[in-house]
Amino acid sequence: MLTVEGLKKTYGSRTVVDGVSMTVAAGRIVGLLGPNGAGKTTTVSMICGLTPADAGEVALNGQRIGGDASPVKCRLGLVPQDLALHEELSARHNLALFGSLYGVNGAALKSRSEEVLALVGLADRADDRPATFSGGMKRRLNIACSLMHDPDVLILDEPTVGVDPQSRNAIFANLETLRDRGKGLIYTTHYMEEVERLADEIVILDHGKVVAEGTLDAVKRRVPQVASLSLLPAAPFDAAFLADLPGVQGTEWRDGRMVVSLASLDAAGSVLNRIAAAGHTVLDIQSGRATLEDVFLALTGRQLRD
Repeated sequence: MLTVEGLKKTYGSRTVVDGVSMTVAAGRIVGLLGPNGAGKTTTVSMICGLTPADAGEVALNGQRIGGDASPVKCRLGLVPQDLALHEELSARHNLALFGSLYGVNGAALKSRSEEVLALVGLADRADDRPATFSGGMKRRLNIACSLMHDPDVLILDEPTVGVDPQSRNAIFANLETLRDRGKGLIYTTHYMEEVERLADEIVILDHGKVVAEGTLDAVKRRVPQVASLSLLPAAPFDAAFLADLPGVQGTEWRDGRMVVSLASLDAAGSVLNRIAAAGHTVLDIQSGRATLEDVFLALTGRQLRD
């Protein structure tokens, strides 16, 4: 549905987006991740046609998205991180304003307003002002405004910032419904667990480049450690004798526990057998698989980005 090919953007001598490509198919959610300054916002701005690209192309259903007057842009919807609402207008009037900007009028405007209000669970608050809404309700209305013209692709920039768990789950349900209806979605966030729950594919940017892309399982395979054992021994010991075991990627002490990185949990049995044979007692065992956060930090580093 949406194809992004070789986007590039420079400001003076600084390249902020360097050859970014991705695809968003109908009925799929793409999670777009990256540390601060990785180029996510600029990439999204170029996809939407808000920032001209120095090189590359964005096309929707085979039609290139051009400048401000490009009619293809009407098939995109954008949910910005900063709320784009008129606080003193009712929810219904906010929807009417955004719908009319996209040429939705008359009976179609009214029916579409009712449809999106029902989708985001605000039908009973249609005549109330966003100034009286909670943060989560405002976020849901923000999504509703972006849907008034029934776009093919919806781009969401951190849509759950500052909302409570109930509102977050409601937003997730909205997005899953849109996916089931055949919409393509690009979802940017710093919350890894959200991407793990929602995304069908993941794109990780760093320093303006795509450093990983694919399904969650495919991206996880980018790091050597795919599983781990966290052991609480009765007394500390030197774990060097585990290093030559097949499947052991490394060991380290974390907060009084021995963490053994594994290529597969199949190696757990041999690790525990060798520890027991060496005369060490383990009081507690926890196993786990690599998370998306593990992959993200392995690919982009642990250094703070400001």
